[in-house]
Order: sequence, then structure tokens, then C-alpha cells
Amino acid sequence: MEVILRQDLDELGLEGDIVNVAKGYARNYLVPNGFALQATPQNMKALELQRKKIEVKRLKGKDAAEKLKEKIGELVINISQKAGEEGKLYGSVTTMDIAAYMQAQGIEIDRRKIHLDKPIKTVGEYNIPVKIYPKVTGSIKVVVSPEQEQKDTTH
Repeated sequence: MEVILRQDLDELGLEGDIVNVAKGYARNYLVPNGFALQATPQNMKALELQRKKIEVKRLKGKDAAEKLKEKIGELVINISQKAGEEGKLYGSVTTMDIAAYMQAQGIEIDRRKIHLDKPIKTVGEYNIPVKIYPKVTGSIKVVVSPEQEQKDTTH
């Protein structure tokens, strides 16, 4: 079944794209949630009228994504966590931790766009890819260090 996307969806395509999906997926998920319209001749004509607006919106989005990519490329995230012998962390560093740190720095990125294969469980330096926009992927440098223990100097 052919549908017209009303917004960007990572797994399918960009706003205004005409994609072929399973009927059930379109009827039960995409159309009811407002992510897509059925590709009828009437909807196709409406799409053609909005094509220029969609293109301008895509260009602005891509420009903003490129600027954000440069900004996060310069960013180094230092995270201190309790670590045992041999640099193994007691917990782990997840995409939520990285997103929270970035938010504290004034950079708003959805944690689902941070591609971390598995949580970081050892001390070290990591380059983590971030999918900012379709075809725009940046990289964040994350440095995980052991938390320094406070020595008790009172007797």
C-alpha cells in the first residue's frame, strides 16, 4: 500500500516521500497516528502544492543539523563513575547519561539518536556516533574516568 509521509520517520523516509508499506502497518499505525496519508490522487495533488514548503523545511533542517554536528564534534563529555580494579565500572554509562550531560551543556538531543551498541562498562575514551538528521551523523567524544574517592583526614 502506498502512503505519503507527513513527517520524517527514521525507518521509512522523509516528509513528503511516497513509500510502499504493508496494509496493516499503514491502516493500524501510520494513518491513525497522523504519520502518513493514503496515496490517493487527491492527496497526491495536495502534496505537489506543498512540495516547495517541504523542500525549504528540509534544507533548514539539514543546515541546523550541520551546525549541531560541528558543535557536538568539539564537545568532550567527561563522566566520572565509581570504578573497581582494572577500570571496571560499578554501574554503566548509558545514552540517558550522555543525553543528560549534553542537556546540561545546552544541547538538546534525543537519547535515541545516540548510537551506543551497549552501555559503557569500563574506564576509557569513546567516540560515539549521533544520528542528528537523515544523512547527517556526528560524533561525541566521551571520556569515562574513575571517581576520585574523598579521603577522610579527621581522626
